[in-house]
Amino acid sequence: MDLQHNDFDRILFFEHARKTAEATHAKNPSDADNLTRWAGALLELSQFQNVQESKIMIQDAISKLEEVLVLKPKKHDALWCLGNAHTSHAFLTPDAEEAKEYFDTAAEYFKKAVAEEPGNDLYRKSLEVSAKAPELHVEIHRHGIGQQMTGAAAGPSTSSGTMAAKKKKSSDLKYDIFGWIILAVGIVAWVGFGKSNVPPPPQQ
Repeated sequence: MDLQHNDFDRILFFEHARKTAEATHAKNPSDADNLTRWAGALLELSQFQNVQESKIMIQDAISKLEEVLVLKPKKHDALWCLGNAHTSHAFLTPDAEEAKEYFDTAAEYFKKAVAEEPGNDLYRKSLEVSAKAPELHVEIHRHGIGQQMTGAAAGPSTSSGTMAAKKKKSSDLKYDIFGWIILAVGIVAWVGFGKSNVPPPPQQ
């Protein structure tokens, strides 16, 4: 129940962040920080869609982050977000070879982010985890959990109890896999969003 409530809060927050970023972009298309926030919000929201909608949102985020790199080629948070976007896309791709291409691209972006900011533990952890991602991808799709995890429509079940248990298990796995991505992107988007909208505290 708490998880659902938290999800709802996150959806509301990041939908608001997305709309705010879209409005800001209309006034200033060259704002690289705003584009990064917009992409981060899209990545967050993509986790709550069906597979096709998720992929569309992720691609939209990728295109915005690529715009950022045209404006600021060494912007480390955009490089890191691109790594997350490609990782998310890979997990939504059942074919192992195709997914590996996304994982490889993600690793390259993580490496670039680490190179730009070597002291960032989050970037280094993302690079570390990305090395294990293809193996995890093969495992979950081999057991058919990937289909459930990515929100593919399930066929009718003769036992609603069994279905509910399976759904809970796949839901838990989904959060295990995407947890670090969601949390990390969320932190970046939240902090960036806060910086752009919250007035400085009064001086004492």
